[in-house]
Amino acid sequence: MNGFTTTHVATAETRILVSRGGAGPALLLLHGFPETHVMWRHVAPRLAENFTVVCADLRGYGASGCPASDADHAPYSKRAMARDMVSVMERLGFRRFSVAGHDRGARVAYRIALDDPDRVDRICVLDAMPLETVWQRADARFALSFWPWSLLAQPSPLPERILMASADAIVEHALAEWGTPAEVFPRDVRAAYAAQLRDPEHARAICEEYRAGAGIDRIHEQADLASGRRIECPLFVLWSSRGALESWYVTEGGPLGLWKQWSSDLRGHALDAGHFFPEEMPDQTVAALANFLNMP
Repeated sequence: MNGFTTTHVATAETRILVSRGGAGPALLLLHGFPETHVMWRHVAPRLAENFTVVCADLRGYGASGCPASDADHAPYSKRAMARDMVSVMERLGFRRFSVAGHDRGARVAYRIALDDPDRVDRICVLDAMPLETVWQRADARFALSFWPWSLLAQPSPLPERILMASADAIVEHALAEWGTPAEVFPRDVRAAYAAQLRDPEHARAICEEYRAGAGIDRIHEQADLASGRRIECPLFVLWSSRGALESWYVTEGGPLGLWKQWSSDLRGHALDAGHFFPEEMPDQTVAALANFLNMP
C-alpha cells in the first residue's frame, strides 16, 4: 500500500505484523479468514487521508507470530488476540483508537470494546455476528455455508492437514462461494492468502483460532450476556446483502435486531456485495466507514 510502512511489533506473547500510514485519529483494521491485512489494500490508503491507519495480521495469520497453544485453546481466543491489538496500538503511541474488523477480525474488534472499553472510540463490524449468537442458531444451513467453523475446529491434526494439502483449493472455494466475483482477487493476492494455509505453523494456529471460536470464546460471550456486559461505544454494522446475514435472521430483526443485545448505540445497513465487500466494493466501504467514524 503506497505510503504505508510495514514492521513487526512485539507484544508480551508474540510478534504482530502491522502496516501503518496516514495521519490523524488512530484507526485499527483487522482482517478475516482466509485473508491477511492485504484485504485492506484498496480501503486503507483512502482512509489514511483522514486517519492514522494501522492494518494488522492477527496472531497466527499472515506474517504474525504463532505462539504455542494449550488444551482449551485460550492463546487463540479473541480475548488473547484483543490483548495483542491493545498492546500494538499502545506501543505505536495510541492509547485510544477506533477499530473496524471483517469476519474473524470483527470478533477481535468487539472483544477489544468489551474488555477494554476505555480504549475504543468507535467500532465497526463487517459481515459478522457475535460467535455465541451464531452458534445458538446453528442449523443445516450453517453447517453447509459456514463450513470452516466446524471443519477447522475439529481435533488436530486433520484440519491442519486439509489446510496444508488444499490451500489453493480452499482459498478458491471461499472466494468463489461467498458471493464475491473471482476477478476481485488478483493472482498475487490469492497466493498471499493461500501461503499462510500451506505453512504448518500458521495452519496449526488458524485451526486453534477456530477451536477457540467453538469453545472458550463462547464461554467468554456467555459470561458477558449473563452479566449484562455490553459494548459501550458507538457500534456500526455492515453486512452483505447477498449473504447469510441478510436472509437468515429476518424474523429476529436481521443483524441489527440481534446486535441490539450487545449495544444500545447501534446503526448499520447492508451493502449490495458479497462477503468480501472491502475488496469488491472499496469505494462504498470507505464511504460508509468514513461517514460513521467522522460523526460528532
